[in-house]
Amino acid sequence: MSNKTLTRRTFLKGGAATGIGAATLGLPSLAGAQDGPEISWRMQALWDAGTTPYEFEDRFVKRVAELTNGRFSIDLYAGGQLVPAAEAFEAVRGGAFEMMKTFDGYEAGSVPAFAFTSTIPFGFEQPDQYEAWFYERGGLEMAREAYAQAGMRYIAPTVYGQEPIHSKFPLRSLDDMANKKGRFVGLASTVMAAFDVSVTPMATGEVYQALERGVIDFADRGDLTANLEAGLDEVAKYVIVPGFHQPTTATSYVANQNAYDQLPDSYKAALEVAAREMSQAHRQHVLAQDTVALRKFEERGCEIIRLGPEIPENGRPTAMEAWRSAAGDDELANRILDSQVEFMRQLNLIT
Repeated sequence: MSNKTLTRRTFLKGGAATGIGAATLGLPSLAGAQDGPEISWRMQALWDAGTTPYEFEDRFVKRVAELTNGRFSIDLYAGGQLVPAAEAFEAVRGGAFEMMKTFDGYEAGSVPAFAFTSTIPFGFEQPDQYEAWFYERGGLEMAREAYAQAGMRYIAPTVYGQEPIHSKFPLRSLDDMANKKGRFVGLASTVMAAFDVSVTPMATGEVYQALERGVIDFADRGDLTANLEAGLDEVAKYVIVPGFHQPTTATSYVANQNAYDQLPDSYKAALEVAAREMSQAHRQHVLAQDTVALRKFEERGCEIIRLGPEIPENGRPTAMEAWRSAAGDDELANRILDSQVEFMRQLNLIT
């Protein structure tokens, strides 16, 4: 048994202990949350209503209300319902509404640090490893530092596993991607371009039509269940796993700084506790549903291409050069990347 296998099992076992209460998580006390002031927020989700990820956001806002005896309520809106998805960042920063669920990589072009708080292509192979970086290696504090520069408060991530690639052509090696048109966002845009992919970033809701019309040949979009619900089997008959471009994913709960500062400490704690509980719950749900979704994709005529471990291992040196390129000369981005690379070395992902 390899050291890498032992390390992965250790983290997978450790993941079962997360999200079990404020004291265990080292979060502020929830004392006083039951009789605090009545406060109402609005939050725009990342996904459409009726989808599985949206259901977990509904669970999140209900859990916050439960932890505060209904005195802190958050009205949930679907992605694009308050403002177009691309405008959510500025809307929350400007106070148009108080909170959003987002993917940091969307704003990596203006805040380089966000490239590394959303996903690491060819990087952490298991979501527990990535979540451990946030909670045990200072990642949470660095993510908050990045958002503070933008005038917002990073509350916590939702960390889950791979997002697959959906393709109109069979992708069996890294060379098969060369000169193809792909939809990727954030750090994956930089990394995939290093493999000679013609990258076109676009909103999640645009992926289906882009594949259908041939604007792109393959795409990252969401987890397997979310993509099944979106009907990607109708426009891309090849499903490639594991998603080496996004082996682990972190979406983010982010609040307007001024609104956050006005909350009692117990309400702030409620946000953090609920967020980490949802991270664990969503991750476990994705893990359980992946096999169901893959079977349904096959039933709908898709071919599942399962790549071997040599793919991420062979691609990692090229990806690492792209990581550093994305960090550029930004001090915080390089500090985050250095921290992640050091942890990956400890996990034997990088030798």
